[in-house]
Amino acid sequence: MIGMIGAASLALVIAVMLLLIRALRGPTLYDRVAAVNALGTKTVLLIGAIGFLLGRPEWLDIALLYALINFVTTIAILKFFRYRSFQVPMVRKSGGGE
Repeated sequence: MIGMIGAASLALVIAVMLLLIRALRGPTLYDRVAAVNALGTKTVLLIGAIGFLLGRPEWLDIALLYALINFVTTIAILKFFRYRSFQVPMVRKSGGGE
């Protein structure tokens, strides 16, 4: 069982390295944000696997907190690049349909 978790951890480390390359060389901003989000998800899995290997179940709490921070940060970054501000626009652009 430990060998399988170790192999999974090694696969996650390789995936993290590939995602770092994708985040640095992504053709668009959204590709880079998606790569960083996936990197955060793989990091959560890696924290959980290492916590299991070391027999430290409290690391799952850390992994859950990191997952929440990853989600909120991704939403904030995408909102910032959409509106160029963290504030909600006061006036909506008219679409002509209303």
